Amino acid sequence: MTNTRGSLFDPTFGSGDAAALVSDQAWVAAMLDVEAALSRAAAQHGLVDAAHAEIVSAVSTELGAPGGVDIAELGELSAAGGNPVIPLVEIIRRAVAPQGVPRTAVHPGATSQDIVDTALMLLTQRSLTAIRSSIGDAITAGAHLAQVHRDTPTAGRTLGQQALPTTFGAVVAGWVAGLTRADDALARAEDSLAVQFGGAAGTSAALFPHGPNVADALADELGLARQGVPWHTERTRMGEIAGALGVVAGAIAKPALDVTLLASTEVGEVEEAAPGGSSAMPHKRNPVAAITARAAVKRVPGLVATLLSSMEHEHQRAAGAWHAEWETLTDLLRLVGGGAHQVAVSITGLTVHVDAMARNLDITHGLLLAERVTTALSSQTDSAREIVTVACASGRPLDEDPSITEFLDPSVVRELLDPAQYLGHAGDIVDRVVADVHARSKGRS
Repeated sequence: MTNTRGSLFDPTFGSGDAAALVSDQAWVAAMLDVEAALSRAAAQHGLVDAAHAEIVSAVSTELGAPGGVDIAELGELSAAGGNPVIPLVEIIRRAVAPQGVPRTAVHPGATSQDIVDTALMLLTQRSLTAIRSSIGDAITAGAHLAQVHRDTPTAGRTLGQQALPTTFGAVVAGWVAGLTRADDALARAEDSLAVQFGGAAGTSAALFPHGPNVADALADELGLARQGVPWHTERTRMGEIAGALGVVAGAIAKPALDVTLLASTEVGEVEEAAPGGSSAMPHKRNPVAAITARAAVKRVPGLVATLLSSMEHEHQRAAGAWHAEWETLTDLLRLVGGGAHQVAVSITGLTVHVDAMARNLDITHGLLLAERVTTALSSQTDSAREIVTVACASGRPLDEDPSITEFLDPSVVRELLDPAQYLGHAGDIVDRVVADVHARSKGRS
C-alpha cells in the first residue's frame, strides 16, 4: 500500500488532494466500505441477518474513520497472508462479536481479491471524478482563452523553428481538443469500474445459487457497475483504466510543455498568473504550474506499462501480477490527478503577451511567409521555389530581393508578408472547438 512517503512533494506536483483520495487511510476505508456493503447485499438474499448486516456497516464506518484502524499494524499483519484483507476481516469480526454478530456475517462468500479489487474500483471512481473536474476546469479556461485570442497572430513552430503564422487561439484550441478527447477516454474508463465478486476460484460456490445476485446487489450498494462475470484473472478492465490515464497524461503534457516553452525569456509570449521565483535569482518568473504538471505526468508511461504487463494473470488467481497492480494504479491516479490540477492552474488566468507575439513574428523579417510569396511568384515563373529559396538564404528582406521584385512589385510582396493575412482556417478551428465545448457543457447541464 502507498504510504505517506510522497507527502513532502505531493503539494508541489498538485497531488495533495489526489493523494488523499488514494492514501493508506482511503484504501482501508474503501475496503471497509466493501465489506459493509457485502454484508448488506448478502442480507438482501437471506444469507445474513439484516440486523447483523447493519451492525457490520456501522462498525465498519467507525473503523474506516481516521484512527479507527492502526494502519501500520495492519500493514505488518498483512505480510503473512500477502494482502491486508485477511487481518482486516478479523478486526471487523472481533469488533462486532460483542454485539452478537456471528463471524459468518462478515465477508460472506468472498475472497480477499474480491475486496481489494472492488476497493480499488471505488478509489479509482473517486479519483476519476476529481481528475475529470480538473480537466473540465482546464477545458473551460482554454475555450475562453481560445475565443479571446481567436484572431491573435502568432508564429506557428515546427521542429523547433518558425514555420507559418497561426493564431494563439488556434494553439489553445489544440490543447482543448486534446483535453476533451482525454476526458472522453476517462468517461469510457468509468464504465469499466465494476464490482469484483467471485469467491475463492471465481465460481461463487460458497453462495450457490445466490452468487450472481449477491454480486449485483453489492455493485448497486456501492454505486459501481455490475460485473457480468467475475474478472479475477481477466484484467482488460485494468488495461482500459491504465490506457485512459496514459492518454490523459499525454493530453496534459502538451499544453504544459507549450506554456513552458512560450514563457521562456527569449520567447516571452505567455506568463502564468502566479509564476514561481528562484531561491537564487530574483528576476525569475518560472511557469511552475506547467513545469510541475509535466513532472507529474512524466512518470505515468512507465506505470501504464507496468499495469499492461501485469494483465497476464495465470489460472484463477495470479501470483504476483495482481499484487503489482495495487500501488501502481494508486500512483497513477495520484500523479494524473496532480498533473490535471496543475495544468488547469496553468491555463486559468494565463497572461498572453500579444506584443511579444508580434515581435517574434517579425524576427525573420517575413521569411515565415515565404510559402505565400512562392505561391504568388509561381504564376509568374516556373522557378518560383528556387528563387525564393535563394532569396531566403541571402539575408535580405524578400520585398528587397531583386530576383523577386523582378516579377512582383515590392508593395505586393510586403502585403504578402503580412502574417494576419495568411492564417488559413485558424479561426474556423477555434470556432469548432469552442462550439464543441459549449455543446458538451449544455449536454451535461
